[in-house]
Amino acid sequence: MKPIEQEQVQQQLNDLINKDVYIHLETTNGAYASHFDGQAHNVGAYIRNAAINFSQAKLVRDGAGYRAGLKTQLGWVYAEGLTDWTIHNDNELLLAGHDQDGKLMVALHVSETPLGQ
Repeated sequence: MKPIEQEQVQQQLNDLINKDVYIHLETTNGAYASHFDGQAHNVGAYIRNAAINFSQAKLVRDGAGYRAGLKTQLGWVYAEGLTDWTIHNDNELLLAGHDQDGKLMVALHVSETPLGQ
């Protein structure tokens, strides 16, 4: 993975507008993150292969990272704290947010085919 390049990632998102896609969205401050200790409250979210179609995509700077938003017919899907990106398997956009130690905090994976198939 490499640091997010806003124009390149925005173009990748734009290329997926109005297409049926599958997303993986995961957040954690648990096992992967460095701030898990007795004082921290563990939270997380996980969704895999949710089928969506979005009409608008936005990637905006949000503090030290980025926020990606996908506008669906009924609302928005978004992930914030994103820091890195790559194209996986030639057709899957993978965005991730890592902490200062490189541990995963958030991931947004978008593909035209089901993920992990």
